Amino acid sequence: MTLYIDLRSPYSYLAKADALALEREFGARLDWLPFATDLQGAYGGEVAERSERDWRKVRYLYMDARRLANRQGLIVRGPRKIFDPATAHIGLLFAKAHGIFAAYHTAVSDRFWRRKLDIEDRGAIAAIIAEIGGDADAFARYLTGAGQEDYVAAVAAAEQRGVFGVPTFVLDDELFWGTDRIWLLRERLAAKQAAGAAPG
Repeated sequence: MTLYIDLRSPYSYLAKADALALEREFGARLDWLPFATDLQGAYGGEVAERSERDWRKVRYLYMDARRLANRQGLIVRGPRKIFDPATAHIGLLFAKAHGIFAAYHTAVSDRFWRRKLDIEDRGAIAAIIAEIGGDADAFARYLTGAGQEDYVAAVAAAEQRGVFGVPTFVLDDELFWGTDRIWLLRERLAAKQAAGAAPG
Protein backbone atom coordinates (compact mmCIF):
# COMPACT_ATOMS: atom_id res chain seq x y z
CA MET A 1 0.00 0.00 0.00
CA THR A 2 1.30 3.44 -0.93
CA LEU A 3 0.73 6.81 0.68
CA TYR A 4 1.51 9.94 -1.30
CA ILE A 5 2.13 13.08 0.73
CA ASP A 6 3.22 16.66 0.17
CA LEU A 7 5.12 18.10 3.13
CA ARG A 8 3.44 21.46 2.39
CA SER A 9 -0.02 19.97 2.86
CA PRO A 10 -1.58 20.23 6.33
CA TYR A 11 -3.81 17.30 5.48
CA SER A 12 -0.77 15.14 4.71
CA TYR A 13 0.55 16.08 8.15
CA LEU A 14 -2.75 15.33 9.83
CA ALA A 15 -3.10 11.94 8.12
CA LYS A 16 0.03 10.61 9.80
CA ALA A 17 -1.64 9.25 12.95
CA ASP A 18 -4.32 7.46 10.96
CA ALA A 19 -1.74 6.05 8.55
CA LEU A 20 0.32 4.63 11.39
CA ALA A 21 -2.84 3.20 12.96
CA LEU A 22 -3.63 1.37 9.71
CA GLU A 23 -0.16 -0.17 9.73
CA ARG A 24 -0.66 -1.39 13.30
CA GLU A 25 -4.22 -2.61 12.86
CA PHE A 26 -3.77 -4.51 9.63
CA GLY A 27 -0.06 -5.29 9.50
CA ALA A 28 0.09 -3.20 6.34
CA ARG A 29 3.38 -1.80 5.15
CA LEU A 30 2.97 1.75 3.88
CA ASP A 31 5.33 3.01 1.23
CA TRP A 32 5.43 6.78 1.83
CA LEU A 33 6.23 8.77 -1.31
CA PRO A 34 6.35 12.49 -2.14
CA PHE A 35 3.97 14.22 -4.50
CA ALA A 36 4.01 17.90 -5.49
CA THR A 37 0.47 19.21 -5.51
CA ASP A 38 -0.52 22.17 -7.69
CA LEU A 39 -1.13 24.65 -4.90
CA GLN A 40 -1.16 27.63 -7.24
CA GLY A 41 -3.82 26.03 -9.38
CA ALA A 42 -5.95 25.10 -6.38
CA TYR A 43 -5.57 28.21 -4.24
CA GLY A 44 -4.13 30.91 -6.45
CA GLY A 45 -0.55 32.13 -6.62
CA GLU A 46 1.42 34.15 -4.11
CA VAL A 47 -0.32 36.60 -1.79
CA ALA A 48 -0.58 39.49 -4.25
CA GLU A 49 -1.97 37.24 -7.00
CA ARG A 50 -4.89 35.65 -5.12
CA SER A 51 -8.49 36.57 -5.85
CA GLU A 52 -11.00 37.03 -3.04
CA ARG A 53 -12.38 33.58 -3.88
CA ASP A 54 -8.88 32.10 -3.55
CA TRP A 55 -8.51 33.78 -0.16
CA ARG A 56 -11.81 32.35 1.03
CA LYS A 57 -10.56 28.85 0.15
CA VAL A 58 -7.21 29.44 1.87
CA ARG A 59 -8.82 30.82 5.02
CA TYR A 60 -11.23 27.89 5.19
CA LEU A 61 -8.47 25.35 4.57
CA TYR A 62 -6.40 26.53 7.52
CA MET A 63 -9.41 26.96 9.80
CA ASP A 64 -10.35 23.37 9.00
CA ALA A 65 -6.78 22.13 9.39
CA ARG A 66 -6.49 23.80 12.80
CA ARG A 67 -9.72 22.16 13.95
CA LEU A 68 -8.37 18.75 12.99
CA ALA A 69 -4.94 19.53 14.43
CA ASN A 70 -6.45 20.52 17.77
CA ARG A 71 -8.02 17.06 18.03
CA GLN A 72 -4.53 15.54 17.76
CA GLY A 73 -2.75 18.08 19.94
CA LEU A 74 -0.82 19.40 16.93
CA ILE A 75 -0.04 22.93 15.77
CA VAL A 76 -0.70 24.08 12.21
CA ARG A 77 0.34 27.60 11.30
CA GLY A 78 -0.24 28.60 7.70
CA PRO A 79 3.00 29.15 5.75
CA ARG A 80 3.75 32.73 4.73
CA LYS A 81 4.43 31.74 1.12
CA ILE A 82 4.13 28.83 -1.30
CA PHE A 83 7.29 26.83 -0.77
CA ASP A 84 9.06 24.72 -3.38
CA PRO A 85 9.01 21.25 -1.77
CA ALA A 86 11.75 19.65 -3.89
CA THR A 87 14.58 19.78 -1.34
CA ALA A 88 12.46 18.44 1.51
CA HIS A 89 10.90 15.78 -0.72
CA ILE A 90 14.30 14.60 -1.93
CA GLY A 91 15.27 14.50 1.74
CA LEU A 92 12.26 12.24 2.30
CA LEU A 93 13.48 9.83 -0.37
CA PHE A 94 16.99 9.90 1.12
CA ALA A 95 15.65 9.27 4.62
CA LYS A 96 13.59 6.30 3.38
CA ALA A 97 16.63 4.77 1.71
CA HIS A 98 18.68 5.12 4.89
CA GLY A 99 16.17 3.85 7.43
CA ILE A 100 15.47 7.20 9.11
CA PHE A 101 12.18 8.10 7.47
CA ALA A 102 9.99 8.18 10.58
CA ALA A 103 12.32 10.56 12.42
CA TYR A 104 12.74 12.70 9.31
CA HIS A 105 9.02 13.00 8.66
CA THR A 106 8.33 13.96 12.27
CA ALA A 107 11.14 16.53 12.50
CA VAL A 108 10.42 18.21 9.18
CA SER A 109 6.63 18.25 9.52
CA ASP A 110 6.47 19.39 13.14
CA ARG A 111 8.90 22.25 12.55
CA PHE A 112 7.45 23.32 9.22
CA TRP A 113 3.93 23.61 10.61
CA ARG A 114 5.23 25.65 13.54
CA ARG A 115 6.99 27.98 11.06
CA LYS A 116 10.37 26.93 12.46
CA LEU A 117 11.72 25.39 9.25
CA ASP A 118 12.27 26.69 5.73
CA ILE A 119 11.91 23.53 3.64
CA GLU A 120 13.71 25.22 0.73
CA ASP A 121 16.84 25.66 2.87
CA ARG A 122 19.26 22.90 1.90
CA GLY A 123 21.41 23.50 4.95
CA ALA A 124 18.43 23.22 7.29
CA ILE A 125 17.29 19.94 5.73
CA ALA A 126 20.85 18.58 5.84
CA ALA A 127 21.06 19.57 9.51
CA ILE A 128 17.92 17.57 10.26
CA ILE A 129 19.38 14.58 8.41
CA ALA A 130 22.49 14.81 10.60
CA GLU A 131 20.45 15.36 13.77
CA ILE A 132 18.53 12.12 13.29
CA GLY A 133 21.63 10.07 12.56
CA GLY A 134 21.98 10.41 8.79
CA ASP A 135 24.94 11.47 6.69
CA ALA A 136 24.48 15.12 5.75
CA ASP A 137 27.28 15.00 3.17
CA ALA A 138 25.75 11.98 1.46
CA PHE A 139 22.43 13.80 1.40
CA ALA A 140 24.04 16.85 -0.19
CA ARG A 141 25.45 14.66 -2.95
CA TYR A 142 22.10 12.92 -3.44
CA LEU A 143 20.27 16.23 -3.53
CA THR A 144 22.31 17.54 -6.45
CA GLY A 145 22.64 14.19 -8.19
CA ALA A 146 20.44 11.11 -8.32
CA GLY A 147 17.88 12.61 -5.96
CA GLN A 148 16.64 14.98 -8.63
CA GLU A 149 15.90 12.12 -11.01
CA ASP A 150 14.39 9.95 -8.27
CA TYR A 151 12.02 12.74 -7.26
CA VAL A 152 10.87 13.47 -10.81
CA ALA A 153 10.33 9.75 -11.34
CA ALA A 154 8.31 9.40 -8.12
CA VAL A 155 5.98 12.26 -9.04
CA ALA A 156 5.59 11.02 -12.62
CA ALA A 157 4.73 7.52 -11.37
CA ALA A 158 2.13 8.99 -9.02
CA GLU A 159 0.50 10.91 -11.85
CA GLN A 160 0.42 7.75 -13.97
CA ARG A 161 -1.49 6.07 -11.13
CA GLY A 162 -4.03 8.90 -11.18
CA VAL A 163 -2.85 10.80 -8.11
CA PHE A 164 -3.83 14.48 -8.16
CA GLY A 165 -3.84 15.54 -4.52
CA VAL A 166 -2.69 14.55 -1.05
CA PRO A 167 -2.87 12.59 1.07
CA THR A 168 -3.67 9.78 -1.34
CA PHE A 169 -3.53 6.14 -0.32
CA VAL A 170 -3.30 3.52 -3.07
CA LEU A 171 -4.45 -0.01 -2.33
CA ASP A 172 -4.51 -2.53 -5.18
CA ASP A 173 -4.60 0.36 -7.68
CA GLU A 174 -7.64 1.90 -5.95
CA LEU A 175 -7.16 5.51 -4.80
CA PHE A 176 -8.41 6.95 -1.51
CA TRP A 177 -7.89 10.72 -1.45
CA GLY A 178 -8.09 12.85 1.67
CA THR A 179 -8.33 12.32 5.38
CA ASP A 180 -12.09 11.94 5.05
CA ARG A 181 -11.76 8.72 3.05
CA ILE A 182 -9.54 6.84 5.49
CA TRP A 183 -12.62 5.15 6.95
CA LEU A 184 -13.35 3.67 3.53
CA LEU A 185 -9.78 2.44 3.18
CA ARG A 186 -10.07 0.85 6.61
CA GLU A 187 -13.18 -1.00 5.40
CA ARG A 188 -11.29 -2.30 2.36
CA LEU A 189 -8.41 -3.48 4.51
CA ALA A 190 -10.77 -5.18 6.96
CA ALA A 191 -12.47 -6.98 4.08
CA LYS A 192 -9.11 -8.18 2.74
CA GLN A 193 -8.10 -9.31 6.20
CA ALA A 194 -11.36 -11.23 6.63
CA ALA A 195 -10.79 -12.90 3.26
CA GLY A 196 -7.28 -13.90 4.29
CA ALA A 197 -5.63 -11.68 1.68
CA ALA A 198 -2.43 -9.73 2.25
CA PRO A 199 -3.05 -6.07 3.14
CA GLY A 200 -1.19 -4.82 0.07
